[in-house]
Amino acid sequence: MAVSTSSGDDDVMSTINITPFTDVLLVLLIIFIILASVTKEPHLPLAHNAEKVKASQIIVYIDDKDHIQIGSTTTDIAGTPSVLHTLQDQTNHTYNSVIIKADPKASYGTILQVMDAAKKEDLTNFGLANKTEGSKD
Repeated sequence: MAVSTSSGDDDVMSTINITPFTDVLLVLLIIFIILASVTKEPHLPLAHNAEKVKASQIIVYIDDKDHIQIGSTTTDIAGTPSVLHTLQDQTNHTYNSVIIKADPKASYGTILQVMDAAKKEDLTNFGLANKTEGSKD
């Protein structure tokens, strides 16, 4: 004789259903994968000038590996302010313009840091060099 102490409706569920939890995780994973592929750094468009930029005495080159060349001096981002300061002292602060020629693959942050260092040395006019229509470089 078996005795039952509980009715069929009051049974405690001893298992956990993880199907809804798994579904939510898979949806979040898919959203994460889509957002990760969309948030890549955009490619910079090629710009073309009809005229050459006016010559400047201070030219900054930034290559695709973020190496910085100011005039004939090669430096990194930490040494940029001192090179610009030395260059301004040598020219008695007569120039206030800088032309920046950066590789399209150069970091945008590096370009901004160079511009910030130039502003601290009273170089407030900036030109961004690009290819002239029909030229090689």
